[in-house]
Amino acid sequence: MQRKAYVPGVAACLAVVLAGCTGGSGDGATSDDSNPGRPGVTTEAAEPGKYRTLPEPCGAVGDKTLDSLLPGIEEIPDEAQRDKAYKGEPTLAYDTDRKVGCRWKVESAEATNHLFVDFERVVSYDNAVSDDSQAEQLFAKQVEAADLPEPVASESASSPSSSSSSAPGSGSPSGASSSGSPAATPSGSAPSGDASSGPSGSATPTDLQPRLLDDLGDEGYVDDELSDSGSTAKQRTVTVAFRTSNVMVTIEYAEQSATLGVVPDSEEMQDMARKLASQLADSLGG
Repeated sequence: MQRKAYVPGVAACLAVVLAGCTGGSGDGATSDDSNPGRPGVTTEAAEPGKYRTLPEPCGAVGDKTLDSLLPGIEEIPDEAQRDKAYKGEPTLAYDTDRKVGCRWKVESAEATNHLFVDFERVVSYDNAVSDDSQAEQLFAKQVEAADLPEPVASESASSPSSSSSSAPGSGSPSGASSSGSPAATPSGSAPSGDASSGPSGSATPTDLQPRLLDDLGDEGYVDDELSDSGSTAKQRTVTVAFRTSNVMVTIEYAEQSATLGVVPDSEEMQDMARKLASQLADSLGG
C-alpha cells in the first residue's frame, strides 16, 4: 500500500496554530493578572512615618532634669554609684530602631523615686496603612488599656448654691455664715494646690484627674494612680504618654514616701512628668 507523501506546508501551518494556542497575546503581555508589571496595574504604598530611628533613651533625660525628678541623686556619697545612677539602666532591646527604654531608681531619706522612659517607633507592614495611621491605632489601644475615668468636675467648680447666693432680694446670702463672713471652700473640694487630699476623701481637682492631653505631641494623656498598700507607705505613679507621628513615648514616674502617712504630691509629680514629656517631644521635633 502506498503511503501518503509528507506535506511540509501542512506541518508548518499546524505548528503555527499550536503556537497561537499556547502563546501570549500579540503585544507580548501575559494573561496573568498577578503580574505586577502589567500595564494599568499599580500599587501605591502608604506614606512612611516621619521617624526612621530612635534616640538613645538613657541619654534623652538630662542631669538637671534627673536632679528634679530624683531627689537625693546629687547626695549619693560614692562617686561611682552616683555616676551609675545618672546613667540609668537601659531596658533589653532586640531592635534599637524600633523600641528602646531606660530606668532610673534613687533612694533617699525622704522617699524612693523611680523613672522609666520608653520610646517605640511604629512601622506598618500593610501597604494600604501608613506608619502614622498604624501608630494612631496602637496609641488608641494604649489609651483604652489605661482605662482613664470619665472627667468629673470638682464640687468647687460649679455649685448650685453659688448662683443663688447673690440673687437680689434674697435676704441673708445662703453662702454666708451667721457672722456675715463669706462662705468657706466647700467641704467636698480639695484646697488649692493640695493634690494629695484626693485619696483621703475629698474630691481631686479637675485639672489633676487622669485625662487626655491636647497640648502634647499629636495626642497624649496623663494617668495618676495611688497604690493601696495598707499599712505601708503609699506609692504614687504618674504616667504621661504621647504620640508624635509614628513614635510613641511613655513616661512612668513613681514616688514612695519613706514616712507612713505622707502621700506623694500629685500636682508636683504630674507637673514634673509633663515637663519631661514636653522636653522629649521637642527633642523629637514633634
